[in-house]
Amino acid sequence: MSIQWFPGHMAKTRRLLEEQLKWVDVVLELADARIPASSRNPMLHKLLGNKTRLLLLNKADLAAPNETSKWLTHLKESSPVFAVSATKGMGIKQIVPELEQMVRAKQAKQAAKGIRPQLIKAMIVGIPNIGKSSLINQLTGGAQVKVANKPGVTRGNQWVRIHERVELLDTPGMLWPKFDDLDVGRKLAALGAVKDDVFDLEELAAWVLEWLNLNSPNSLSRYKAEDSEVTLESLGRKRGCLIHGGRVDTLKAARIFLKELRTGQLGPVTMDFISKQ
Repeated sequence: MSIQWFPGHMAKTRRLLEEQLKWVDVVLELADARIPASSRNPMLHKLLGNKTRLLLLNKADLAAPNETSKWLTHLKESSPVFAVSATKGMGIKQIVPELEQMVRAKQAKQAAKGIRPQLIKAMIVGIPNIGKSSLINQLTGGAQVKVANKPGVTRGNQWVRIHERVELLDTPGMLWPKFDDLDVGRKLAALGAVKDDVFDLEELAAWVLEWLNLNSPNSLSRYKAEDSEVTLESLGRKRGCLIHGGRVDTLKAARIFLKELRTGQLGPVTMDFISKQ
């Protein structure tokens, strides 16, 4: 499967992040709770360096709770981390208090020098379609930024007041130019971080089905007619995706399957396991 996932505006985004990092106190990094490892941009790790950060595993309502719990235990060894859902409002109220706690030592040093407390300046970063805009809307209590369930909506950086003491710099989603592990690219594409018009949907859906048959067969129960593996062909027949001659429209079946996967209709699904990293 060939994926051209690094459009020109992402290179510009990277340059903007480098320029603006010096103005922020803390970084909010969003990852997808369904793929906590695959959805973290390795370029960001290099860009952020020692910058204070709070990691948020968004879309936790769509992930397997037991796997999310394991990830939280694992990830908190390197930075503060919460599981949240920007669409359900889960875990949102703990974010601002944590940001205040994270900058308290810095502000104490400034106060000792006679510097009055300043607004906390934070930056939100993550891959496309990770839910940054939805999270900001939850934090502000209203639709302050444009939101859509597709990658690449936020193209310019903008500051948003999310609390009387906190300003947040919204940034466009950013991927990295090369996936060393092709499965990482497939998982990102399956969950909507890469636009659908840049890869073969049928090939992608077939790979995801194979992965789920092996690792999470219960999530495919809605498509099963009997105790056999679900394929794009069998899924299409189950869903009535038939064309002339009784053949299956596998492209239509792939689109139905990927939409239902992304919107949680298969139930909680996690596609990154700590033991398999």
